[in-house]
Amino acid sequence: MAAKCPVSGAAVPAAVNVEAVRSTIRQALINSKANACPMAVRVAWHAAGTYDSRDGSGGSNGATTRFEPESTDDANAGLSIIRDLLYPVQIAHPGVSHADLWTLAGASAVEFLGGPKVKHKLGRTDAADGAKCPANGRIPDASKGADHVREMFYRMGMTDKEIVALCGAHTLGRCHLVRSGYDGKWTANPLKFDNSYFKNLMFLDWKPKQWAGKFQYEATDANGEVLMMLPTDMALRTDPIFREYALLYAHDEAAFFRDFSEAFSKLLALGCPPKCDPLRSEAPSASAGRNKATEEFLEWAMHGSLENVRKFAKDADVHAREASSGRTALHKAAFWGHHHLCSVLLNEYKICPNVQDADGDTALHDACRFGHVKVVEHLLAAGANTKIKNAKGQTALDVAVLFGAPKFGVEKTWFESIVRLLQAAKL
Repeated sequence: MAAKCPVSGAAVPAAVNVEAVRSTIRQALINSKANACPMAVRVAWHAAGTYDSRDGSGGSNGATTRFEPESTDDANAGLSIIRDLLYPVQIAHPGVSHADLWTLAGASAVEFLGGPKVKHKLGRTDAADGAKCPANGRIPDASKGADHVREMFYRMGMTDKEIVALCGAHTLGRCHLVRSGYDGKWTANPLKFDNSYFKNLMFLDWKPKQWAGKFQYEATDANGEVLMMLPTDMALRTDPIFREYALLYAHDEAAFFRDFSEAFSKLLALGCPPKCDPLRSEAPSASAGRNKATEEFLEWAMHGSLENVRKFAKDADVHAREASSGRTALHKAAFWGHHHLCSVLLNEYKICPNVQDADGDTALHDACRFGHVKVVEHLLAAGANTKIKNAKGQTALDVAVLFGAPKFGVEKTWFESIVRLLQAAKL
């Protein structure tokens, strides 16, 4: 008889598996069709860069760039593309808000292209409508100079050093004539995050571009690449205070990486709940301690450490499921074949063997996929339901037959044993 378990999804979920979300983000941004990382950085920047420290309005919380008037701001032209690219990520990870997804994607994109790790914490929520959209015009106007740049960034609470570091994001991507009225790239490799932007800005011979478009600068590098700079970029070269930092970053990439990481992390958290600020120190709450214990419990179940599972079980929600995958500690132990631990999770902690994860798999499906005979025995003894089908319409028996087909030798016998066990359980 199948075990009587709580309805799937009834257990309190553990924290979102951020690395799993990042992996899905990477697949969405970097694939055979495109590398959209530079635009992901721009989406995050523009979502957060509307913050006004004087009244607390704007910022990335709420994901208000989905709504007018913010969505129609000229500065945001073309950004709906990246939001659409990232939408499948939210479908795969429904516990993540648009606001968290866009900022995490921007932070991750920097690292994906060789830049520093940008600290990021979840906790943003999505607004239901555009009632709190900030007025258009809060993103810096590329046609202006140092005074305007300071006005825009000081409004957010940024320092001169942070301003220059953040402008270094122009090491990625390029301007498109059809969207901004400017055209060209800042560096020879717009898909590599490094300090080339500052090297080019400070050491190339920049002259006004002679064309019918908006005023911009151009120069040719040592390899004959024609590059561009905007008037706001040139402000970093000509303003005496900005210039000091720009020269520092041109000579010292490590310094640029350090300062950009901190400044971008700060930017992405502006206007958000305190829990979203990875640079903010706060005393852990009781619920935070429980969540941490639950995360550790799930982690050690995956690694098969009975000692650590017992250690963290005292303060953990042992029935918790990862919000990003829907998987329990039993799923994790079964997946990796930790039969000794499966017995404890089933018999001591009474974890239901019939909970289905985001793919519809039970722990039995996972055990059958990898030929874990002893795990299957424990699950069946605990009342695992052999009739449950996953999202592909497969029972555990279907999975065992499918994955056992190409096996030979001793591995073949594992799957044959599992098939017999499952067939006997159905009688």
